[in-house]
Amino acid sequence: MNALDPKPLPELAVNFALTWDARATTRAHIRADFSSPDDKHRLQEIRAGGDAVMAGRGTVIAEKMRMRVPDPELQAERTARGLPPEPLRVIVSASGKIDATWPIFADPEGAPVIVFSTEQMPPEVRTALEGKATVYLLGQDRLNLQAMLETLSREHAVKRVICEGGPAFLRSLLEAKLVDELNVTFCPLIFGGLGAPTLSDERGIYLPVTLHYELESLEIVEGEAFARYRVRK
Repeated sequence: MNALDPKPLPELAVNFALTWDARATTRAHIRADFSSPDDKHRLQEIRAGGDAVMAGRGTVIAEKMRMRVPDPELQAERTARGLPPEPLRVIVSASGKIDATWPIFADPEGAPVIVFSTEQMPPEVRTALEGKATVYLLGQDRLNLQAMLETLSREHAVKRVICEGGPAFLRSLLEAKLVDELNVTFCPLIFGGLGAPTLSDERGIYLPVTLHYELESLEIVEGEAFARYRVRK
């Protein structure tokens, strides 16, 4: 098989904590600390099960993300399966307005960073990211999400991607029918208001097509309900 032969798309799983009124972040678009320590450990376990962890530019900025799996036990489980200690770290930004001084680029112990953008990425950003990230420009002004997943499969042998937001980015993935699995923790909180986005962002616009998922598992721990859904084929 040569480098241009098509490969199956990686499985794409998303992982979010939600309030009971379906808010994925605060109105400041920060996830805040509203889930339990158990859920935060589960997040690390879900990350460790992927070949790549992915987030949109806005989420990386708001949460100062490093996308690490620092738990030595989880790292050991990965290496026992013949994998690197931590999954690849992927940043997605159509505008390409990325700052090479973000914490994720100053973390030499983490896995390699990959950036997907478009031809809109300023030349000075491309220069600043040299040596800090592998950059792919896919599209003129709208990122080709399927090509992004194909690139992860073909160039980096990625079979499973964990997406951690934000809601606007997740909406784009849902519109493209690329999400295979939903991991959702329902937290016993109600935010109210219209400013905080839901799982499919804050615009209040219907998806072009209703997407159907089937419940695969449900676990309740100290008032939180963790549910895993798979796309209905």
